[in-house]
Amino acid sequence: MSEIHIFNHNVMATQFQVRIAGEEKTYAAQTAQAAFALVDELESRLSRFRANSEISQIAQLAPGEKLRLSEPVFACLEIAKKMELATRGAFSISAAALQFQPTQPQWTLLKEQFSIRCDRGKLEFDLGAVGKGFALDRMAGLLREWDCPAFLLVAGGSSILAGAAPPGTTGWSCGLGDDNSPQRYWLINCSLSGSGLTVKGQHILDPRTGRTGHRRFRAWVLADTAAESDALSTAAMVLSEMEITGVVADNPGWLFFLPGEKEPRLFGARALPSHCEDAKPA
Repeated sequence: MSEIHIFNHNVMATQFQVRIAGEEKTYAAQTAQAAFALVDELESRLSRFRANSEISQIAQLAPGEKLRLSEPVFACLEIAKKMELATRGAFSISAAALQFQPTQPQWTLLKEQFSIRCDRGKLEFDLGAVGKGFALDRMAGLLREWDCPAFLLVAGGSSILAGAAPPGTTGWSCGLGDDNSPQRYWLINCSLSGSGLTVKGQHILDPRTGRTGHRRFRAWVLADTAAESDALSTAAMVLSEMEITGVVADNPGWLFFLPGEKEPRLFGARALPSHCEDAKPA
């Protein structure tokens, strides 16, 4: 098994980690730094805590007004809109809106103009449940451009995006929870994200009601991209099992892991990755 080079960077109020296998250390370090620079740039555009970010500018739009967006912000909002529709509204970047407005704000993306239009209300977006995953996806694209296909990207421990397997291995050993989790799987070219109440307590809002609430204390989702798995694991906290069944029926590439007595209960047609037998974390 080749050496795995590990690099860390604090950004987006959490720690991002890049693990690269099968490459010379100096080149791996240069690649990781380029990936971290990309995340820094994304944060400057996507953070609602940056006064000059595009997300902060969007919040200033009055109904009928438009704002031209950069490519990454437009792409991230496209994904957010897609995930809101796919989860029947259980995921939304305006989840907190009903706490301050009588109705959910409405907005339209204008693809030809690369713009967003405010249709109703105040567009106060929080990309926390999709932005980190989106950043991981963009980092993965950069690593592949730099010919570093064997990587594992981690954001805050709850969002994981795996590339190709390290040379001579089955994949990246990743668990449902911490590094000592007994439920571990070999991940290759996919993303695993988790949401729960352990760290922040009852903080997840149901966008459909505007109130905090959860149907379970923890949930994980496997998907092709980190933006998808991040958004879906958040939605899984407020979706009923019947609703989750409906979501995966329309999206066979998604796999939900809900807490069970001994083993997680699975929802979705996607094949389960191979179990790690007596494997240590990569």
